[in-house]
Amino acid sequence: MTATTTTFATEWCAGAPSSCRCARASGATLRLTVAIVAISASAFALDARADICKYVDAEGSIHYSNVAPEKGWKRLSCTATSGGDSSRRAVNGATARATPSPAGFPRVDAETQKGRDDVRRKVLTEELTAEEKLLAESRTAYADGAPAPLPEERADAEKYRQRIAKLRQAVMLHEKNIAALKKELALVK
Repeated sequence: MTATTTTFATEWCAGAPSSCRCARASGATLRLTVAIVAISASAFALDARADICKYVDAEGSIHYSNVAPEKGWKRLSCTATSGGDSSRRAVNGATARATPSPAGFPRVDAETQKGRDDVRRKVLTEELTAEEKLLAESRTAYADGAPAPLPEERADAEKYRQRIAKLRQAVMLHEKNIAALKKELALVK
């Protein structure tokens, strides 16, 4: 507690009416109260955070603010900052700084990693082969959107449409899976 804080509190209490609690409080109680208030205020100040956002108004001007914008402004990006910390965390699509691995974090040698990559490539290749086989079967069943109706579907056109929709979804699902697997395989070293 600083001398300025104690002096202020003493002067404030000295001018208070006799019915005021602080006028009757002892010097030790007063100092303790002032210390608690000062510590609480500094604790809240340490955890201050602010989101600094970039906005564009209706006329195309760019604005930076930590408060809600006026109507008609469009938010372009936001960055959250922490009190005295100079590091920044990206909020809307911007990349964040990479954090280094801790000192005790286990590392693997190049040969072990190569073995893991080989296993991953093998698993992905097997999954790709299975998905391509399922896609071929789905395309055959779908028959370019015109499979022969089943006996129970001849009387009920809605059942036929539902089956075609399910077959189309299966083809699309297998195509998406194949594209994702090929993308993953391209990333394997």
